[in-house]
Amino acid sequence: MILLRRLLGDVLRERRRSQARTLREVSAAARVSLGYLSEVERGQKEASSELLGAICDALDVPMSEVMREVSDQLAVAEGSPLLAAPADPGPLHVTNVAA
Repeated sequence: MILLRRLLGDVLRERRRSQARTLREVSAAARVSLGYLSEVERGQKEASSELLGAICDALDVPMSEVMREVSDQLAVAEGSPLLAAPADPGPLHVTNVAA
């Protein structure tokens, strides 16, 4: 079974690491304990929407972007056909429209 909190933690950790920031820096900026942030990143704790907002603010990343990335990873893990390459629509037909 796929755990949403694990995927969310992975995305948050990757964002933090891509900024070359420590847990201590982000936890201070988000005003959350270092231990709790570590547990969120490891998927051991559920982050409330308020806490997630504070972490995203500290990382200077929109929460919608984080959630979109989590959603995409969840779809891949579920084998969603929505992420498959789109079928070739064939040649495009353009019609002349008088203005």
